[in-house]
Amino acid sequence: MASSAIHTSQLGGHAFSHRTSEDLEAEYDRLRNLARAEGDKMASCFERSREAYQRGDGALAKQLSDEGKRHKKKQEEYNKQASDFIFRENNHPDRVPEDAIDLHGQFVREAEAILEARIRYDREAGQSHLHVIVGKGNHSAGGVQKLKPCVERLCRDLGLDYATEDNEGRIYVDLRGRKVDSPPPMSRPSRDDGDGEHRPQRPQRPHRPHHQRPPPPKEEEDEGILACLKVCCTVM
Repeated sequence: MASSAIHTSQLGGHAFSHRTSEDLEAEYDRLRNLARAEGDKMASCFERSREAYQRGDGALAKQLSDEGKRHKKKQEEYNKQASDFIFRENNHPDRVPEDAIDLHGQFVREAEAILEARIRYDREAGQSHLHVIVGKGNHSAGGVQKLKPCVERLCRDLGLDYATEDNEGRIYVDLRGRKVDSPPPMSRPSRDDGDGEHRPQRPQRPHRPHHQRPPPPKEEEDEGILACLKVCCTVM
């Protein structure tokens, strides 16, 4: 049976961009594992729904399809919690400066949505540039960068020029529509003043919350489920 879970090969590398406690890593892994488990349950329900339909048991097929949709919703909720959790941890003002965003630990599709929202926010606010931290791919499957191509594709779609910085795990994006010749260095993040007191922190740059996206039309949702069923059929 095919699994619909999103595996770590779709991550942009190591989840945390800094040394952190085992408790934080365990919480992130827990949320992703819960999402994967729900994805496996979803795929199982859709597969059994297909089999019930082929046997002519429409009532059971509908019941299993509805159950699969519930697992799909839970999978999305757990993945959103993991995405928000790792974003807050990696983008704390003490770690990331105001003109940067860290996408470590995001699935590719999550990173794309977060970055697009941040770019639009910064452009409306008159910001000139953004340093996008994507990692070098050392922890990705096969050592292949996955977030970097996603960022580059998004920049091209938005008509923005970009350049890989000396730190190959970071991309400089010009938000004014100008050509990038030599990326300037990234500014330093806010730090403790040494007296135990933090300087006033800037508001966290918002990324578009997943749960605030408009729900897809029913036809689109049904098409997605049918597509999943087709995949299950072909992979069995």
